[in-house]
Amino acid sequence: MKPGVYQATKKDGTVYYRGNITYNGKHISIGSFSTEAKCNKAYNEAWSIIKNEDITILNLQNKIKELPFDKCITLINFRDNHIYIKTPIYLQRNYFLYYLDKTTILKFDNDDLFYYSSHKIQYRGGHMFVSDYGMQYNILGRYGIKPYSVKGKDFLFANGDETDFRYSNIIVVNKYHGVYREEKAGKVIYAAKIHLNGDFIVGRYNSEAKAAIAYNKAVDLCKARGMKKAFPTNFISEYSPREYADIYTEIKISSHLYKFFHNKNFREA
Repeated sequence: MKPGVYQATKKDGTVYYRGNITYNGKHISIGSFSTEAKCNKAYNEAWSIIKNEDITILNLQNKIKELPFDKCITLINFRDNHIYIKTPIYLQRNYFLYYLDKTTILKFDNDDLFYYSSHKIQYRGGHMFVSDYGMQYNILGRYGIKPYSVKGKDFLFANGDETDFRYSNIIVVNKYHGVYREEKAGKVIYAAKIHLNGDFIVGRYNSEAKAAIAYNKAVDLCKARGMKKAFPTNFISEYSPREYADIYTEIKISSHLYKFFHNKNFREA
């Protein structure tokens, strides 16, 4: 075998070749290849990156042919910043870049470095997510953005850059299920809505958290009246359990919601 190349066999008997290098005491996998020649070429390209600072992220596509792009990012970052990160991250001074692919570069705060250094971001169906303990999680969830949220309505990118996921750039407009921000005559209020054969106004309130509690109360009413729909509910962090219970008891929800259930022929939402 040529340097850095190791032959391996898949379960179906297919032979393939794994490559690796050792740099600064770190054993680094450079990927798997169909032929020994390709694996050896990738091995030589990896060493070219390590030894030649003229190879940069901007020009590597002209110089690297076999080494996978994500491995190139890892090696360039290791060479320049002296920190090994197995995911395709390049460190900047106060933030880092995550190379989702050759043309999609995401920005994150350093607070997220530990997480994304051990969780690979995947992109499918217009959504970016990570896998954790066998489950898939949309990366927007780290900002308190719900899975059904709509960009431009429930959350915004402050600077208009939809690849900039630094916390200062993410504005969460509606963070609770069934709660919507409204502005009338210069005053901000929060409407609680629930979907019952169409959107149904539960009420309007002076705080987002109280509107979320009102929504929860409406959900409980629906369940108590026999509705089987799996309504999502809100966890309210602003109040202690006792404060929550007091507000829940006192808060008013629309009388029309009670009237809705007086009609025994209502159909499931």
